[in-house]
Amino acid sequence: MKKDYYETLGVSRQASAEEIKKAYRQAALKFHPDRNPGNKEAEEKFKEAAEAYSVLIDQEKRSLYDRYGHQGLGGEGYGGFSGFDSSIFQDFEDILGNFFGFGFSSFFGEQTAKREQAPQSRDLALELEISLEEAASGIERELTINRNELCPVCQGSRLKPGTSKNVCPACHGTGQLRYQRGFFTVARTCARCDGSGEIVTTPCPECRGTGRMKQKRQLKFKIPPGVDDGVRLRIPGEGEPGDKGRSFGDLYLFIRIKKHPFFERKGRDLYCEINLSFSQAALGTKIAIPLLGGDSEMLKIPPGAQTGDVFRIKGGGLKELGGHRTGDLFVSVRVKTPDKLDKEQKALLKRLAELGGENLDQVDRSVLERYLKMVADERSDQ
Repeated sequence: MKKDYYETLGVSRQASAEEIKKAYRQAALKFHPDRNPGNKEAEEKFKEAAEAYSVLIDQEKRSLYDRYGHQGLGGEGYGGFSGFDSSIFQDFEDILGNFFGFGFSSFFGEQTAKREQAPQSRDLALELEISLEEAASGIERELTINRNELCPVCQGSRLKPGTSKNVCPACHGTGQLRYQRGFFTVARTCARCDGSGEIVTTPCPECRGTGRMKQKRQLKFKIPPGVDDGVRLRIPGEGEPGDKGRSFGDLYLFIRIKKHPFFERKGRDLYCEINLSFSQAALGTKIAIPLLGGDSEMLKIPPGAQTGDVFRIKGGGLKELGGHRTGDLFVSVRVKTPDKLDKEQKALLKRLAELGGENLDQVDRSVLERYLKMVADERSDQ
């Protein structure tokens, strides 16, 4: 199981971005492999700190993590960590430069210093609330989402049609600015071109040089029977596009199920509670119990039912998500004592008590006697 990201960096869940960055810098300096040669434990802690920082410093990823934990990050598109993320280690480059006077590329090579200018495909996440009935039967839904699409004019190039990018005059197309610091060469990402080596001098007027535009998209999808609260459904290819539309991220739907006024769900099984009158409980009865699908099932209550007794209706629960099994419905009963009786009803109940050997006019000492016996038995055992 993955370690909590806040615990990894040693910050509270209310920590500010500056506190998170400070904690990451301290951890990175402490556990960096070049300061701990051959120490596998330090190397692992260094990677854990970088992964935690990559999520908590990003407002959107942090929000998903706070609400859904590691599951909400949905792989590399939301917090998954594979290899070294250049955006994370740009911050680390600043740390090394400030403390030691040399750049990050001195450790990990030039390939990490140069960034991709065009945005990569990006996953999207939405929350969808459905009823328990919809979760039981499965439904087809339509949803309108706003997502970034490639600009229809420049097709993501960010350029005004008919123009081209120019070589960055600051780094001369390398994407890096280099300095000599003693024995080390400092290599920093060029701020002018953001590491791409090229600059856009004539941006697309439609998207203002971003290469992206917000568009509404209508989606139709199916929610399978048996989904539970918190389940994450993935719709491939319905995220946002990558470089020049070569790939699209995925859309993740987090299912939330409304609280039901009658049923309580536990996995595949359902639970409910019904009231029985004194007569129904004493003599037994038959009661029509509603089912989620709209039908009902006849439940036979035997004579002498007591509050807390539970009866099972086999197959009255929900289908297993992706499986063939169906849960059951468990019905617990509660005997409801009448609180408004007329004279005739009171006389009948009093007569019933007398037939059972009860004298309602005398103090019932049975509870006290049972308690005293339990105390005496306990003392005799000591």
